[in-house]
Amino acid sequence: MKPIRIFYFSDILCVWAYIAQIRLEELKTAFPDNIEIDYHFVSVFGNAREKLEKGWRDRGGLEGYSEHVKATASKFDHISVHPDIWKQVPASSTLAHLFLRAVHLLEIKGIVSPSDQVLERTAWAFREAFFTKLANISDRQIQFAIAKDLGLPIEAIETMINNGEAYASLSKDAELVKEHNVTVSPTLIFNEGRQRLNGNVGYRVIEANIRELLHNPAGEHSWC
Repeated sequence: MKPIRIFYFSDILCVWAYIAQIRLEELKTAFPDNIEIDYHFVSVFGNAREKLEKGWRDRGGLEGYSEHVKATASKFDHISVHPDIWKQVPASSTLAHLFLRAVHLLEIKGIVSPSDQVLERTAWAFREAFFTKLANISDRQIQFAIAKDLGLPIEAIETMINNGEAYASLSKDAELVKEHNVTVSPTLIFNEGRQRLNGNVGYRVIEANIRELLHNPAGEHSWC
């Protein structure tokens, strides 16, 4: 049986995706041979400051959103956030997504081994740097500094960005976002688009969906 392919869409600046990472790791541990997570990015915070200033205008502005994120994070023991989170606003998550697409191309082209999980490790390092240290992960120099700390080949990443391949990969993400009508981070889509889980979904719910697909014989009619 082929592994279940899970399309996972997230924004690197999304606190719910930051929270959800542990659930993905647990899924990979529980179903090592049964699932394949296909990471994609949706730019919920593509224009971060304007989004928050408009969306939180009547709820305390950036200060209100900061308090909201801290209150949300305080419910989960496996993450932490800086006391001043979101009081300094990165311009956009898009440049971070572009860099991560370049990193993923290292795996696709065999420059690094897929077993190194460079995309997952770099995405987590970006999230952790922003949420715990207020690092402006929109800044290319900060991106390269994180990649250097992870031991990634900087020149190869630069090549993927400069020759346009990372842009093409990010453009494909945008096409998939439209195709699947993704508006929420994180979003999991499986069963060829027939099933989706949006936002803060607990691990047991995700697990139950996967087990149902694993135990559902090929060709069985849907109950719907």
